[in-house]
Amino acid sequence: MAEAEDQELRARKDRERDELYALDISGVEWHSAPGTEEHEERVEIAHLPEGAVAMRSSLDPGTVLRYTEAEWRAFVLGARDGEFDLEPAARDGEAAE
Repeated sequence: MAEAEDQELRARKDRERDELYALDISGVEWHSAPGTEEHEERVEIAHLPEGAVAMRSSLDPGTVLRYTEAEWRAFVLGARDGEFDLEPAARDGEAAE
Protein backbone atom coordinates (compact mmCIF):
# COMPACT_ATOMS: atom_id res chain seq x y z
CA MET A 1 0.00 0.00 0.00
CA ALA A 2 2.84 2.42 0.82
CA GLU A 3 4.31 1.86 -2.65
CA ALA A 4 1.00 2.79 -4.29
CA GLU A 5 0.80 5.94 -2.17
CA ASP A 6 4.39 6.83 -3.13
CA GLN A 7 3.55 6.39 -6.82
CA GLU A 8 0.41 8.52 -6.46
CA LEU A 9 2.38 11.26 -4.68
CA ARG A 10 5.09 11.17 -7.36
CA ALA A 11 2.45 11.42 -10.13
CA ARG A 12 0.80 14.39 -8.39
CA LYS A 13 4.13 16.17 -7.97
CA ASP A 14 5.00 15.50 -11.62
CA ARG A 15 1.66 17.01 -12.71
CA GLU A 16 2.23 20.07 -10.50
CA ARG A 17 5.71 20.56 -11.96
CA ASP A 18 4.48 20.16 -15.52
CA GLU A 19 1.65 22.67 -14.95
CA LEU A 20 4.04 25.12 -13.30
CA TYR A 21 6.52 25.00 -16.18
CA ALA A 22 3.69 25.28 -18.72
CA LEU A 23 2.69 28.71 -17.33
CA ASP A 24 3.44 31.68 -19.56
CA ILE A 25 5.52 33.95 -17.33
CA SER A 26 6.63 36.38 -20.02
CA GLY A 27 4.78 39.25 -18.35
CA VAL A 28 5.70 38.66 -14.69
CA GLU A 29 7.30 41.35 -12.58
CA TRP A 30 10.74 40.36 -11.32
CA HIS A 31 11.91 41.49 -7.87
CA SER A 32 15.36 41.58 -6.33
CA ALA A 33 16.71 42.50 -2.92
CA PRO A 34 16.35 46.16 -1.98
CA GLY A 35 19.49 48.18 -2.52
CA THR A 36 20.79 46.20 -5.48
CA GLU A 37 21.65 48.10 -8.61
CA GLU A 38 20.44 47.15 -12.08
CA HIS A 39 24.00 46.28 -13.19
CA GLU A 40 24.82 44.12 -10.11
CA GLU A 41 24.62 40.33 -10.10
CA ARG A 42 21.57 39.36 -8.08
CA VAL A 43 18.86 36.75 -7.63
CA GLU A 44 15.44 37.79 -8.90
CA ILE A 45 12.08 36.25 -8.03
CA ALA A 46 8.60 36.55 -9.48
CA HIS A 47 5.36 35.59 -7.77
CA LEU A 48 3.24 33.14 -9.77
CA PRO A 49 -0.35 31.90 -9.34
CA GLU A 50 -1.27 29.77 -6.32
CA GLY A 51 1.74 30.93 -4.30
CA ALA A 52 4.32 29.52 -6.70
CA VAL A 53 7.58 31.40 -7.29
CA ALA A 54 9.99 31.70 -10.22
CA MET A 55 13.66 32.42 -9.59
CA ARG A 56 16.49 33.45 -11.92
CA SER A 57 19.93 35.04 -11.92
CA SER A 58 20.23 38.54 -13.34
CA LEU A 59 23.26 37.27 -15.29
CA ASP A 60 21.23 34.49 -16.95
CA PRO A 61 17.61 35.66 -17.16
CA GLY A 62 16.72 32.95 -19.68
CA THR A 63 17.23 30.17 -17.13
CA VAL A 64 14.28 30.21 -14.75
CA LEU A 65 13.59 27.79 -11.91
CA ARG A 66 10.02 27.42 -10.66
CA TYR A 67 8.85 26.29 -7.26
CA THR A 68 5.44 25.35 -5.88
CA GLU A 69 4.22 27.20 -2.82
CA ALA A 70 5.20 24.25 -0.59
CA GLU A 71 8.69 24.02 -2.10
CA TRP A 72 9.26 27.77 -1.75
CA ARG A 73 7.98 27.80 1.84
CA ALA A 74 10.31 24.92 2.75
CA PHE A 75 13.26 26.72 1.14
CA VAL A 76 12.56 30.04 2.89
CA LEU A 77 12.11 28.38 6.28
CA GLY A 78 15.31 26.39 5.76
CA ALA A 79 17.22 29.53 4.80
CA ARG A 80 15.93 31.31 7.89
CA ASP A 81 17.11 28.37 10.01
CA GLY A 82 20.59 28.52 8.48
CA GLU A 83 20.31 25.23 6.56
CA PHE A 84 21.96 26.79 3.52
CA ASP A 85 24.65 28.84 5.24
CA LEU A 86 27.98 28.34 3.55
CA GLU A 87 30.97 27.16 5.53
CA PRO A 88 33.90 29.58 5.50
CA ALA A 89 36.11 28.83 2.52
CA ALA A 90 39.59 27.60 3.29
CA ARG A 91 42.41 29.90 2.27
CA ASP A 92 45.35 28.52 0.34
CA GLY A 93 47.21 26.14 2.62
CA GLU A 94 44.68 26.37 5.48
CA ALA A 95 42.04 23.89 6.56
CA ALA A 96 38.43 25.08 6.80
CA GLU A 97 37.15 25.46 10.36
